[in-house]
Amino acid sequence: MAQKKRVLSGVQPTGNLHLGNYLGAIRNWVEMQADYDSFFFAADLHTITVPHDPENLAENTRRMVATYIACGIDPVETTLFVQSHISAHAELTWLLNCITPLNWLERMIQFKEKALKQGENVSVGLLDYPVLMAVDILLYQADLVPVGEDQKQHLELTRDIAIRFNDKFRYADGKKEAKAKDLKTKGDRNGDNSEAAIGRVFKLPDPLIKKEGARVMSLSDGTSKMSKSDPSDMSRINLLDHPDLIAKKIKKCKTDPIRGLEFDNPDRPECHNLLTLYMLLGNKTRAGVENEIGSMRGWGDFKPRLTETTIEALRPIQAKYNELISEPDYLAKILADGREKAGAVAFETLYQAKSALGFLAK
Repeated sequence: MAQKKRVLSGVQPTGNLHLGNYLGAIRNWVEMQADYDSFFFAADLHTITVPHDPENLAENTRRMVATYIACGIDPVETTLFVQSHISAHAELTWLLNCITPLNWLERMIQFKEKALKQGENVSVGLLDYPVLMAVDILLYQADLVPVGEDQKQHLELTRDIAIRFNDKFRYADGKKEAKAKDLKTKGDRNGDNSEAAIGRVFKLPDPLIKKEGARVMSLSDGTSKMSKSDPSDMSRINLLDHPDLIAKKIKKCKTDPIRGLEFDNPDRPECHNLLTLYMLLGNKTRAGVENEIGSMRGWGDFKPRLTETTIEALRPIQAKYNELISEPDYLAKILADGREKAGAVAFETLYQAKSALGFLAK
């Protein structure tokens, strides 16, 4: 039987998860977990690259894990863990910092955007977090990383860092001969059987991008991505929002005065976004949605359908979440198991990276 490819992804535990997180990431994870060796995590180390509330971080992390499972992530099928529980993330970040050129980080688009907002308060961590993101991926030798279009630059940087490291350093210690022999037989982590591949530490990951739902937009601005950092809660539908609040948000969301509804009109971004939400949440085809809206007079006909569809799609998630959050021991056991499984992979990679860099073994 062919070995499953490994897929890895994570979300920061800041605030409530929303439809953008669910439709753009988590629902895709659920669909792929049976077909891939899946590693999913709460990216709590990334939360402190910007000012955060330390009193809420632990609880937000626990709530996120419960939400993952409520959305359908199976802790038996997948490796589910908290980033900060595995110290290899921080240690390998320092090692890769020392081989990553500064100008690679300064050109990152998201750093420029966030630094502009923070001004003098911008931290070294914000500049450096793409290296930590690269480490998140490289530690687990991921084959594929589900990303949105806005994250492709980070994955390209991850590949650049891995290539730079692999070109400069080779895994070598007291087991060098055995490792080299094994690599000659099986190839390196990317299946390369050449002599030049022997001893490479990191696998080069590829992006996994789904077109529909990869970029869910704000309810208040169809040209901006739905985000937890938006100061207005009305700009997003959170997975745990009460049905009455969902109805209020959809009723008040931004639309346009144009008669009729349609996909893909660049002058009607909100219309395209709301139709896409309706299609994804209702598990409908685009052709099916277009057939439905053909007989609608406008938003007055469509919004009630979107509201009902959204509430019904989130109802089982909310019910499961409420059940899980009341069982802290169960969640703690899941994370302990995940820490053990993820740690076994991460610390082996860290050991090989340190060996390649020439550190004295313990």
